[in-house]
Amino acid sequence: MTLSPARIRVLVVSLLAVSFIGALDHTVVSTSLATIAGDLGALEYMSWIMVGYTLAATVMLPVLGKLGDVVGPRSVFLVSLGLFLLASLACGFAPDLGWLIAARVVQGLGSAGIQLMSQTIIARVTSPRQRPRYMAIIGTAFPVAIVVGPVVGGLITDFLGWAWVFWITIPIGLSAFPLAAVAVPRLPGGAHPRFDIPGSIVFTGTLLALVLAVTWIGDDALRPAALACAAAAVIGILALVGIERRAAEPILPPRILRNRTILACLGLSLIVGSGLFAIVAFVPTYIQMAYRTTATLSGLVPIATVLGMLVSNLLTGWLVSRSGRYRFYPVFGTVLGSAGLAVMAALPSGRPLWVPMVVMAVVGIGTGSFTNLIFAVVQSAAARSDLGAVTATTNLVRQVGSAVGTAIVGGVVGFGVAAHLPPGLDAGTLTPAVVRAASPQVQDAVAVIYHDTFAPVFLGLALVYACGIVFALLLPGGRLSDETPE
Repeated sequence: MTLSPARIRVLVVSLLAVSFIGALDHTVVSTSLATIAGDLGALEYMSWIMVGYTLAATVMLPVLGKLGDVVGPRSVFLVSLGLFLLASLACGFAPDLGWLIAARVVQGLGSAGIQLMSQTIIARVTSPRQRPRYMAIIGTAFPVAIVVGPVVGGLITDFLGWAWVFWITIPIGLSAFPLAAVAVPRLPGGAHPRFDIPGSIVFTGTLLALVLAVTWIGDDALRPAALACAAAAVIGILALVGIERRAAEPILPPRILRNRTILACLGLSLIVGSGLFAIVAFVPTYIQMAYRTTATLSGLVPIATVLGMLVSNLLTGWLVSRSGRYRFYPVFGTVLGSAGLAVMAALPSGRPLWVPMVVMAVVGIGTGSFTNLIFAVVQSAAARSDLGAVTATTNLVRQVGSAVGTAIVGGVVGFGVAAHLPPGLDAGTLTPAVVRAASPQVQDAVAVIYHDTFAPVFLGLALVYACGIVFALLLPGGRLSDETPE
């Protein structure tokens, strides 16, 4: 469907606003977790405030993607936005943690729908050559939310109360809803009206078991449950293969996995999830311990990384839309990311803080050059009737990569630090404040331990990015088309 330039601009603004509230909701809550759980009297279940949201946002991606292909992305988008706003309202009124977790699950479902359908809608109304620019604009929601979310969450918790952490997105959403209802065109469903209900149920259950297994495996108390979930995931995968072989329209169509461009983009999406997202979660702790900084100063390093991503993302989107050529940027980005992480592994301790800031900004620049570009490329390789499914699969691979990568990095760091701490220090209670209160000799020892533990982690992630170079080189050359889908 061809839209006028003015209609496209209004559409992009509305999709950006909606994508931002979904991204902001995930980051703004993190600062308030302890306060929320403490007020509701369930500190031991605090992590489920985030886990419930993330699980729903991850496991429902393929189902929502296929649903968008069947009934049209507009309906799924508007329903998802409505669910998200209602769930946000319910979260703020939660009288107990069970209510809050249930509302967060619905919130995660709504967030997945608005993010996924935003990308699908852009693919349905723009040409492949236009998409990188618009995908880059919508993609700014995530890095901006990473930077401002924790600060906004802290201020709201301190001055307004934690309920407003959830309610803050409602005015933005209510403003964006009528704009989106007008701007998003009525796009018909795909050519395959059948929906694979058995496959959807088994796939969702299998992915849920897999994500829980990865999430819980590092906790000694939850390890038996993690192993049970892993076994259930294996059984689910075997059952899913049998169901999908007989399904008329499987939830993940095999035809999209036989395309070289799509497979290469899925590999690059896995790199983003397992590489950058995994390390950004642990960089502040590394900086606090190895460089002996405050929590505020340690946040400068991930901010530099995200700002590098933001600039690179926008610049790459603009350049690809101008020329139509895209293959150079994933190759350049993976090379730059691999080199930057290798430098982080080789950095000696005691460097000024600006040094890791610059190096991680380089990693961010490399990652940003293909993070959102791959969505435009993967969509250009899929049929119109599979746009939702292929977009959902790309997002799903990234989410699973992030969960697995974060679990592996967290396990390596936890084991490495605990194994080398000097006598008298307990890894379970070791915090930056405890280290700063210790003697200079202990501070030096802890700094060396964290440096030596993270060096192989950075090196391993550099190798992950090096694998991304291979995926980038597998992308075929050529130009993105100027033809808008019918």
